[in-house]
Amino acid sequence: MSSPTSILQDQSRLSIADRTFFKFESFLNLLGGIIIFLLVFLATANALGRWLFDLPISGYIDWVEQSMAFMAFLGIAYTKREGGHIRMDMLVSRLHGRRLWLTELLSTFIMLTITLALIYGSYLHFWRAYSLGDSSLDINLPTWPAKLIVPFALSVLALRLLLQIWGYGRAALEASQQPVAVPLIENAADVAAKEAQSLSGSTDAQEQQ
Repeated sequence: MSSPTSILQDQSRLSIADRTFFKFESFLNLLGGIIIFLLVFLATANALGRWLFDLPISGYIDWVEQSMAFMAFLGIAYTKREGGHIRMDMLVSRLHGRRLWLTELLSTFIMLTITLALIYGSYLHFWRAYSLGDSSLDINLPTWPAKLIVPFALSVLALRLLLQIWGYGRAALEASQQPVAVPLIENAADVAAKEAQSLSGSTDAQEQQ
């Protein structure tokens, strides 16, 4: 399952690198959201065009197929940084201190190894499509941009995993209770307190207005 997480910060080089890279990840995530919005707009225009004028958008299916890669992969590193991915934490949630960080370090290293293999395979897939001039069936839309976004986004994920390996390794060496630049699982009390604080802040802002 996925549990609520928080990211601690300080003035260390690790935390500065984490925050700087997070800006780039946030931009990619925003770009993915914009593409989803444009796809919704395209679907609406296609439906209205077919209904009102019997004139659907040419190559609609091709554009949807190509956009799927951008939607699925641009936010993957952002999600990893925020700890928003789905995982089973029944065992990990019972660990504390150095044991927890070593476990997280091992799992992150395994994930990095798998990600590097996926980068290699997806890049070969992109290069094959680019060199052969592969295109969609309807309007002959080139497929290589959508296939290129996969190794690109996975490379961004790999850099995020390297930062988290740095963070978990540092936490394990120092036996830190509150390491920076890594997602920390929050308990139910902390989540409730943050939600109450958020609601209280919204209420105070409305009263001031």
